[in-house]
Amino acid sequence: MGKRVMVAVIGVPILLAFLFLLPPVWLTVMVSVLSMVAVHEVLWSTGCVKHALTSVCSVALAGVIPFWVYYDGRPLPALFGLFIYVLLLFLAAMNSHKTVTLEKMGSAFFVSVMIPFFLSSFLRIRRLDQGIYFLILPFVAAFLSDAFALFAGMLFGKHKLAPELSPKKTVEGAVGGVFGAVLGCLVFGLVLAFGYEMTPNYLHLVIYGILGSIVSQIGDLSFSYIKREYGIKDFGNIFPGHGGVLDRFDSVIFCAPLIELLLRYFPVV
Repeated sequence: MGKRVMVAVIGVPILLAFLFLLPPVWLTVMVSVLSMVAVHEVLWSTGCVKHALTSVCSVALAGVIPFWVYYDGRPLPALFGLFIYVLLLFLAAMNSHKTVTLEKMGSAFFVSVMIPFFLSSFLRIRRLDQGIYFLILPFVAAFLSDAFALFAGMLFGKHKLAPELSPKKTVEGAVGGVFGAVLGCLVFGLVLAFGYEMTPNYLHLVIYGILGSIVSQIGDLSFSYIKREYGIKDFGNIFPGHGGVLDRFDSVIFCAPLIELLLRYFPVV
């Protein structure tokens, strides 16, 4: 627990600096680095791809996608990049067909596109009207859902939620996670109202909290499924007490695109 607290004490100010204090391009740098590390973690920890060329190309693609979102976002550059990537994947497979199978190529393609594109929701949120105020929302919903689920599960947990995927998770913990995310989103609304003189829609914020918690827990269980499938405990060890980037940001990866969609169709203010 002490290591987890220390990571939070150091990590939260750094995260807030990238979100609010540094120029927008630095947020892109952060998303790019997190995406590259996450893709490397999942490919190597699961053993899906330990072929050098395939791994390097996959990590490079994950690093480029956030900059594509930030600078351009048009289909032609995306087509060019994906064409080169797929071409290199097949060249690697033909050169090492016994180690680079179609299944491994598919896994590499999936995580190399999904993880950075979902995390790039932060860049698209930043571009929305008053979007800088809402960059913290995916973290509020995901992290408070995680925290409240943990404590509710420890205090009240009796009924297993998904014992084969995550034996410690309980139905009571999941309900506590929803409560925590809703509470966090409502507090966020009060900060907007009293700190920035905005008029938030509290009903929408309740929806953000409920859906954000549900999707965050699905994200957590989704990556737990991958870990159980390959018999690993953590994807990495970059964050002491937490594991790797994927172990810490698994819920955020799913929550960020949801919050982006909600902001577009059910705005907070």
